[in-house]
Amino acid sequence: MKLGVGSLKSSFLIVFTPNFDLPTSHNIYKSMSFKFEKLIIWQKSMDFGEDINSIIKGFPKHEMYNLSSQMLRASDSVALNISEGSIEQSNPEFSRFLGYSVRSLAEVVTCLYKAKRRGYISNEVFDKLYQDSFDLMNMTIAFKTKLK
Repeated sequence: MKLGVGSLKSSFLIVFTPNFDLPTSHNIYKSMSFKFEKLIIWQKSMDFGEDINSIIKGFPKHEMYNLSSQMLRASDSVALNISEGSIEQSNPEFSRFLGYSVRSLAEVVTCLYKAKRRGYISNEVFDKLYQDSFDLMNMTIAFKTKLK
C-alpha cells in the first residue's frame, strides 16, 4: 500500500493506492464493491485481458506499437466497457456498452489470427484464447439480452 500526502495551506490530500495482492481477508475493500465487480462477464474479461497481456510479451519487439498494442488495448477494452456501461446507465445504455465489449472481442480474435499467421503463437494458445473469446462473447450477448 502506498500513501502520498500533499498539503494546500491547512488542508491535506491523501492519496491511497491499495495493494490488490493482499489476501481477501486483509483487504479493507471486501465490504465495498462496484456492481460490475460481481458480474461474471467482467471477472472473466479481466482474466482474459491478463491472458492476452501474457502472450504478447513473447511477440517480437517490432510489434510493440503495432499488433501487441492493438491486441492489449482491445482485450482491456472488453472489461473497461462492461464497467463503464454498468455505472449510472439505463439498460439500453448499458446494452450499448456491452455491444462495444463484443466488438472488442471480435477485434482480439482478428489479432489472434494475425499472431497465429505470423508464427507468434502456437495452435494450442490460439485455440484456447479463441475458445475463451467465443465463450465470453456468448455470455456477454446472453447478459445483454436479459437486460432488455
